[in-house]
Amino acid sequence: MSEMKLSPSSQQSSSQGAQESRVRRPLRIALFGFGTVGSSVARILAESRPEGLELTHVYVRSVARRRVIWLPASVQWSEDADAVLASDVDVVVELAGGLEPAGSWVRKALNAGKSVVTANKKLISVHGVELERLAAAAGGHLKYGAAVAGGIPVIPGLEQGLAGDRIERIEGILNGTCNFILSRMQEGAEYATVLVAAQAKGYAEADPTEDVGGFDARAKLAILMRLALGVEVDLDEIAPLPITAISSVDFSYARDLGCTIRQIARADSANGHVAATVGPMLVDLHSPLAWSHDTENMVIFKGHYGGDVVFSGHGAGGNATAVAVVSDLLALAHGSLRVEIPSVPAHVSGEFEVPHYIRFLVADRPGIVAEITGALAKERINIRAILQKPGYPQHALPFVVTVEPCKSSALKRALEAIRTRDYLLETPLNLQMLE
Repeated sequence: MSEMKLSPSSQQSSSQGAQESRVRRPLRIALFGFGTVGSSVARILAESRPEGLELTHVYVRSVARRRVIWLPASVQWSEDADAVLASDVDVVVELAGGLEPAGSWVRKALNAGKSVVTANKKLISVHGVELERLAAAAGGHLKYGAAVAGGIPVIPGLEQGLAGDRIERIEGILNGTCNFILSRMQEGAEYATVLVAAQAKGYAEADPTEDVGGFDARAKLAILMRLALGVEVDLDEIAPLPITAISSVDFSYARDLGCTIRQIARADSANGHVAATVGPMLVDLHSPLAWSHDTENMVIFKGHYGGDVVFSGHGAGGNATAVAVVSDLLALAHGSLRVEIPSVPAHVSGEFEVPHYIRFLVADRPGIVAEITGALAKERINIRAILQKPGYPQHALPFVVTVEPCKSSALKRALEAIRTRDYLLETPLNLQMLE
């Protein structure tokens, strides 16, 4: 077979083309938001000077309060969002968060043919499909690798590394604030004390509901479900369970069962049925999820062909999230585009067939266990164990019943049947056991 050779002129032209591609004009970047993550992104761009990227604009509501001296004098600071969006920037980095006005900024940028990089999990979980279509139609690109697990490359890993597999299940710790609280409670602290510590460290907001209520993890799970399971779901169909009902006694019982407690986001798809839930769960101490402490995040994908793949690391924090944002910017600068992963709308249920941990707090009297076991037996739910620790007063006695794998709906009916009993001092705590 003959060897193809380039003529001298062709070789020179090829060399010039390669040189021109290397000296191509950097992407002009506008940064919307200069908080913890935004300032970290700006610092990376200023200090590391990544090839192909140039920060040219910063939009903030108050320039006087936010302007810093360590950014180049060439960077234009502005309080006029529309003026920045109408400028000659190539990429808008949206780090303000929330649905509005962030959503309007992103749409205007995409409609103008600009690309957008964002860490806004709420916006992507609700409007991601619409925004991706808008980007494709206008010739821009939308990248959001920082929207889930901060600096851990979960989304790029799905798009580039796992797109060839068929993912069947997702299990993960997606909220660093809850992981910090629960891992400290595992060591013996009470919820209220650890929450104050988390707020002092900047891990938790003054109103921590978004985190401890499970809403933050739910938004991230919805994004992963679209990319991993190929389903577009309504957030309101996933009912999160808060971690606020967990107490030190639950960790004590969990240890007796060879477990700990973590806030877990889980979803699976099988035979056309999609199920998802977010909340505190008992996790076997041998599970990688039990090893995640403080603000670490961890996600496990179960692939039909490739088996389990684990992503783990410090997902939270300004610097970690900023690394993911800058990585998305570099991908755009070097022509790396998203892998298009098809998805379809789907209804989601909370129906899992798994073991459960149920903690009761009662004013003790004879016959309580018989009534509870009777209600469970009526739903054909088998008891695995009954645990009662000594040292608690009879008028406020906590004890635990664990049950064999059963449908969530069946257990809900059983607990509803005893909900109004006069011996119950509070609603029973019902947690899934992740095995």
